[in-house]
Amino acid sequence: MKESQYNWKINKAPTELEQITSELETLSINSELAPLLWRRGIRESNQVKPFFQPSVESFHDPFLLYDMEKVIVRIQEAVEKGEKILIYGDYDADGITSTTVMKEAIELIGGHVFYYLPNRFTDGYGPNKDVYKRLIEDEGAQLIVTVDNGVSGHEAIEYAMSQHVDVIVTDHHELPEELPNAFGIIHPRHPKGSYPFRDLAGVGVAFKVATALLGEVPVESLDLVAIGTIADLVSLTDENRALVKIGLEIMKQNERMGLQALAEVAKIDLTAVSEETVGFTVGPRLNAIGRLADASPGVELLSTFDDIEAGNIATYIEQKNTERQTIVKEITTEALEMAKEMEEEPVLFLMSEKWHQGVLGIVASRVVQETNKPTIVLYFDKETGQLKGSGRSIQGVDLFQTLSVVKDELISFGGHHMAAGLTFEVDKLDMIKTRVAAFIQEADIDLTAKEELMVDEELPLEAINVSFIETLQQLGPFGTDNPSPYFLIKSDKVKELKQIGADKSHLKCQMTTHDNTLDCIAFNRGNDMFEFEYADQVEVVGQLSINEWNGFRKPQLMLKDYRISDWQIFDARGKKGQEVKPLTQSVAYLVFDEQHVSFVNDKERVYVIEAVNLDQMNQINQHEEVVIVDCPYDLEVARELFKQLKVARVYFEVKVSQEHYLTGLPTREQFGRLFKLIASQDSFDIRYKLMDISNYLKIEKKLLIFMIRVFFDLGFVTIDDGLMTKVQNPTNKALQESQIYQSYQRKIEMEKLFLYSDIKEIKHWILQQEETK
Repeated sequence: MKESQYNWKINKAPTELEQITSELETLSINSELAPLLWRRGIRESNQVKPFFQPSVESFHDPFLLYDMEKVIVRIQEAVEKGEKILIYGDYDADGITSTTVMKEAIELIGGHVFYYLPNRFTDGYGPNKDVYKRLIEDEGAQLIVTVDNGVSGHEAIEYAMSQHVDVIVTDHHELPEELPNAFGIIHPRHPKGSYPFRDLAGVGVAFKVATALLGEVPVESLDLVAIGTIADLVSLTDENRALVKIGLEIMKQNERMGLQALAEVAKIDLTAVSEETVGFTVGPRLNAIGRLADASPGVELLSTFDDIEAGNIATYIEQKNTERQTIVKEITTEALEMAKEMEEEPVLFLMSEKWHQGVLGIVASRVVQETNKPTIVLYFDKETGQLKGSGRSIQGVDLFQTLSVVKDELISFGGHHMAAGLTFEVDKLDMIKTRVAAFIQEADIDLTAKEELMVDEELPLEAINVSFIETLQQLGPFGTDNPSPYFLIKSDKVKELKQIGADKSHLKCQMTTHDNTLDCIAFNRGNDMFEFEYADQVEVVGQLSINEWNGFRKPQLMLKDYRISDWQIFDARGKKGQEVKPLTQSVAYLVFDEQHVSFVNDKERVYVIEAVNLDQMNQINQHEEVVIVDCPYDLEVARELFKQLKVARVYFEVKVSQEHYLTGLPTREQFGRLFKLIASQDSFDIRYKLMDISNYLKIEKKLLIFMIRVFFDLGFVTIDDGLMTKVQNPTNKALQESQIYQSYQRKIEMEKLFLYSDIKEIKHWILQQEETK
């Protein structure tokens, strides 16, 4: 049995959905989508058309944003006076696209504009007083417009305003208790505002300012709005959905030179671009440059009209992205090794002076995926004695609230439920870990509780085809708050298992029921291959997509989670034993020969099975998993054991000190040669002459010893103090009458079954024993 990683919840919709169904039919859209729409909050007929057919006319009026009119007047005034306008952005994809949108809009009305993207490592996030001072004194900034930052930049903004340089903040991040003293603040959740949609990305806010400034919707900027919105993982509902859906269509027109160049190096087709393309290809590349170096080339790429410059910058960005991937992989490997040593800690604090600061958040996310524990990944700056890092959390732990208990010990700190950034002195690490662990315990937070995964419905394999998936795709673009539907699918068998990818980290297989098959891809599940290999009745939850290759289109499932309800058997014999390991600490190790206890490191959970008894089996069955350490040579003991064994997972290591099956029984001709040699002399000193006899008869030493024991058992020879003497006129007996010979035969048969048979055959044999209960 294999439990699911998530707690699956079927999201049931009402059976009567006439209003939605009727509107879908009016729009010539498949009415099968009605329950899926209902689950996504589309429950009134007047919501259906805007969902499927959004238009620029459906965008909210930008002047509904608080301070918008005031801000537009100030920017227009700066343009008229020829003031030097600074756009102060951010180093991620949202910040890069926000900067570009604002820059292009101000340039269109004739503004004298330049931009600055802070360096992650030297400037930090958001307004920096020293940077503001330099840009005002050295670069002559006369008006500052922030994009995707600023709402928490009190000190820097106060300084600029004191220098008679107005600061306009456009941001979407969490609002502090007290807003900065800026000239104007454009924020969809401004406490004095009433904007209808509160979840715009930074680029969405910049786009609203651009729309108000230009007096019309700058449709040509919507490709950038789509990129920033998708990359920042904001809610893809309401206005964001409209911005992204239309923006993706603009991207398909392929008119922005920088995006064409980036698509070429990334080997993507912009004419078929989707939210998935942006989320997994475009966004990460723009993020990569800010993670490792200066993010400014991102703005140059997106705004250039020079195809040579575009190609050069795109190549540079691709190199940085490859570098970022390598760094993330190396640090993640190290971090996961550290995490193994911290199994008892409720929150993982992982640190190194060698780790790159720019990728700590990505690494934290990877560790959370593997461990299901809140994780803080930290870089140790030896020069300052400070730890700087990023944290990621699980559904059941509010990371911002948890770290707030040590806020007084932190140099800097910010974040939300699922993510946080922080800096503190290294000598405070142990104290911070202790206080955080105490908070988790006092708050009675269950770290073992599974996160919920909302499943749209159970789907039979035969219902899945390309046409059905094309219908589902109309619900896109998918993202936060509008995920691609998750379906529960049951499979009788998993076939065609392959580990794929350069490092074999992914899994490809086929789900099957009767005559139906469905291709399945499981990212980062390569090590789970053994779970599926011999399992029956596998249940998976995943999202459906269409795999296109050489003009051929077929359905495939992107696996999110799985579970196996019946008992499982695993082949951990030989080299496979290095890969196939028990999942839990609740493991019983079964040894059938006491001499083989040495095969097991953990002696506390070893059970020596000489005969099956009720008390011992009750103890064994209290464990979740069992390892068959060596070969059970007694057939009746093996039968009785597997009849009574009730654990969910059984691993077969089957180590042996001597391999009887491969050695085999001696031939009658070999026994004959030994018999003739014994008959030729009265006695042999086998203590000293055994090797000579082995060489003379050309019989391997271990096999020779066995043959001598058989002759002794049959009364053909006597052995006294190492001297083997022939028996005169022994009773004629067949070799099979020897108990030693019979025991060796049984060992060969048991090794054949448990050591050399296919694991499927072993499972079949065990099931036969269970049937005889």
